[in-house]
Amino acid sequence: MYELGQAFATRIELDELIPFVIATCREVFDAQGASVLLLDPTTNELYFPYASSDDPEVAARLARLRIPIDRGIAGRVLKSRRVEKVDAVQSDPRFYGDADRVTGISTRSLIAAPLTSGDVALGVIEVINRRGGGIFSDDDTALLETLAHSIAVAIANARRFSEVKTSAELLRAQVGALRRDLPRRERFAEIIGTSRAMSEVFKLVDSAAASSLTVLIEGETGTGKELVARAIHRTGSRADGAFIAINCAAFAETLLESELFGHRRGAFTGATRDEPGLLRAASGGTLFLDEVGEMPASMQAKLLRVLEQGEVIAVGDTRPHKVDVRVVCATNRDLKAAVAERTFREDLFYRIAVFPIRLPPLRERREDIPLLAAQFLSSAAKNDNKRITGFDASSLDILERCNWPGNVRQLHNEIARAVALAKDGDAITPAHLSSALAAASETPAISPPASDATPRPFKPMAPHATALREARAAFEADHIARALAEHNRNVSRTAAALGISRVALQKKMKEYSLR
Repeated sequence: MYELGQAFATRIELDELIPFVIATCREVFDAQGASVLLLDPTTNELYFPYASSDDPEVAARLARLRIPIDRGIAGRVLKSRRVEKVDAVQSDPRFYGDADRVTGISTRSLIAAPLTSGDVALGVIEVINRRGGGIFSDDDTALLETLAHSIAVAIANARRFSEVKTSAELLRAQVGALRRDLPRRERFAEIIGTSRAMSEVFKLVDSAAASSLTVLIEGETGTGKELVARAIHRTGSRADGAFIAINCAAFAETLLESELFGHRRGAFTGATRDEPGLLRAASGGTLFLDEVGEMPASMQAKLLRVLEQGEVIAVGDTRPHKVDVRVVCATNRDLKAAVAERTFREDLFYRIAVFPIRLPPLRERREDIPLLAAQFLSSAAKNDNKRITGFDASSLDILERCNWPGNVRQLHNEIARAVALAKDGDAITPAHLSSALAAASETPAISPPASDATPRPFKPMAPHATALREARAAFEADHIARALAEHNRNVSRTAAALGISRVALQKKMKEYSLR
């Protein structure tokens, strides 16, 4: 008894303790089977935290089985807090046969003992069917009752260790996510805009922050979708919780599942420790899913489960974990079209689009360009430790006339580049702006056509307007921007339409600040 108690106490993780308890009890009692059932106090149900079976499917079904506490012999034992020996189980009116139906084992006799720690009910331990026939003895009953005390203490300790470990894992995940988040936080200080279009956005942000609805932020790349998500979080009831952002397009399917839902140690090669995942790390706060339209179909179904049931199952685990997290999604795609094309789940679309917010492209709020440019100029000059006196009239005119296919992000990058080129004490002139931008501003600013519209032909500029190389660059940037808009900024489809490789298109997008 002393040796077994010591052996139980040295195993401080439930995943090691429960299998060891089961194997030990089968050996000590010469039993065909043994099981530990733990109590879920939120539902008053008993469940199997571990199932030993040669058939993985049987083990998985047993792991999903839930037994109401007011049903079965185990429930009665836990309620009475007294050990019971039943010699003819099948004839006992309390017998709950779902476990037999799942495992295919016929329970003939059993001993069940309660697992309690102080006044707290933890669960029940059972041994069933003595090998070779016969029934268990009274000595067996007394022995299991005594062992149950040591097992209960070990389970209580393992749970405390698990809670501390989980807290440390969640803290590590939150710190890691926040560290990755710092560069994005510093990129733009705040949402800037006084135009009518942005006034409508601000109203919607205020309403979204005051509710708990799932928000879908729609808009072209570079319009500031993450800034709006942060504003909703910062002004809402979850402001004290974590804000964690993830780009769904940046991960392969298997990595995205592990990143969001977490994984158990040993779930795959390289999984050397348990990871809680970002959904659990963001519990109590907000999880921002950028480019949700790029999420694989299998992941869409799992996300729907999270939104509907508020629980996640880590990779390599069978037990769900409850999460309390607000999900804010963003996309630069037309998700309604994706639903029609069956590339995005209709039920998930209506679940995430409860409160849609559309962000206008920069070309639809040109009156905000001087404000944005001034803010970016101030920030870039401070970072470069330069004194820049502002913009001259011609450079500001170029900025206001540009079509900005890359939206606010492109404007930010353009200003940062101009400040880097300018000397201390200078004002920003057209010479500091990129040639493609200057060339594009020579033609009337026009919006990219809608996906069902026919693009207007490119009109050649006057021969004296600019050099051929610059004109060609302006035409190429405009043509690529139109193609991206026509294909909802899907890089693969745009590249195919343009007759170039995906890599080549990405280089062009970077060159012309169209990302």
